Amino acid sequence: MTQPEDTALVEAEALRLSAGRFVRHVRSTVGQIPPGQAAVLGYLDRDGRLAITELAERERVRHQSMARTVKLLAEQGMVDLTPDDVDRRRVIVAITSPGRDRLEQQRHDRSSVIAAAIQDLTPEQRAVLRSVPAVLDALTERVLAGR
Repeated sequence: MTQPEDTALVEAEALRLSAGRFVRHVRSTVGQIPPGQAAVLGYLDRDGRLAITELAERERVRHQSMARTVKLLAEQGMVDLTPDDVDRRRVIVAITSPGRDRLEQQRHDRSSVIAAAIQDLTPEQRAVLRSVPAVLDALTERVLAGR
């Protein structure tokens, strides 16, 4: 007899593999900004100015690695760096207009690739697809609550 936990584990593994494959293929199709740099721009766009240490924690990388990523973004004019008003040793990173524009273009390009693929789905598949974002959001909340 199959236990409910076993069924959930099989479903979880199928979702993990499918979602991972989907994200990797979309990223490889449209990926002008390297993933680490895109992640930093995304955090800054959503959350505003952040210290390098905060960005490193979010990406679970060493401070030195994040400092290199931020330096590359600054050299491209996609972020501005300023010393923290309270602790002058800390560097605060902010997205620039060119950085936001480039991030928005990549997001648009990825959405366009996905939209084109959606056009090929059956009406039944599209009906199921409309419920996926809400289900993924619910799963995200449960995963975050379980931390």
